[in-house]
Amino acid sequence: MGNVSKAFNVMGYSRDRFYRFQELYEKLEELALQDLSRRKPNPKNRIEPEKEKAVKKMAIDFPAYGQQRASNELKKQGIIVAPATVRSVWIRHDLETFSKRLKTLEAFMAQGNSLVLTESQVQALEKRKLEKQVESEIETEHLGCQDTYYVGTIKGVGRIYQQTYSYLKWRWQNFTTERMR
Repeated sequence: MGNVSKAFNVMGYSRDRFYRFQELYEKLEELALQDLSRRKPNPKNRIEPEKEKAVKKMAIDFPAYGQQRASNELKKQGIIVAPATVRSVWIRHDLETFSKRLKTLEAFMAQGNSLVLTESQVQALEKRKLEKQVESEIETEHLGCQDTYYVGTIKGVGRIYQQTYSYLKWRWQNFTTERMR
């Protein structure tokens, strides 16, 4: 190109901006190149930590509850939280869907935090189990079979499944953390 100003225009940068970045890089090295937000967090948009803890606990204890039901149940306990606030807390902690709350419950159980499931937790896990079950058999002309068996839960790993494949005199087994359909 032969022209520095023209090169910066093509790239969408002004020369002034480039030299500011260059100076920051010389002072702070790689930290200067990270995209840092200048916005200060607004604590007015957050609820008290005790209420947030109660909302997270409600999501783990009762994963089948929606945001309205969770809000109503918390009101019965004396914790007044709007349904939209419940959803905001769930989004912040990646709990916004039923399946994500169940995954969090399974991870919570895998860490050994709780040895006994409540009735609602068992029902939610059973509901998910029924949704994942295969509803029909596949007819093929090949002789062989495949089966998945739930072995148990290992702390820090999660649920363990054994997958077995067989074909005539050949068989193969595999242990995995994912359930195959």
